[in-house]
Amino acid sequence: MTTIRFFNINNYIWAVECEGHTGYDVEGYDIVCAALSSIVQTAVLGLMQVAKISVDYKVDEAKGYLKVSLPKSMNERETHDADTILKTLYLGASDLYEGFSDYINLEVKNDVY
Repeated sequence: MTTIRFFNINNYIWAVECEGHTGYDVEGYDIVCAALSSIVQTAVLGLMQVAKISVDYKVDEAKGYLKVSLPKSMNERETHDADTILKTLYLGASDLYEGFSDYINLEVKNDVY
């Protein structure tokens, strides 16, 4: 099972963490893992390359681990862009969770930094 955690402060997502493999199918054929990985990695690329935000990014492919955290201080544009990207990621992850809750665990941690 893959757990995806969203960390919020004051209704803003400041970090996302994924760990584990979904186990929907064998490696290379796991469409649930591929779908979740794709939306998470696309959001990270959006933060870094489109919004030009210097995020803290950690990944361990063997363990199926990824964490992205926003910097503590951002300007108004960066805050807006990051919020849009990460809330869109949350919507995509929520949609996958609805269809595949046996393989995805979705957690929201509020007011945690």
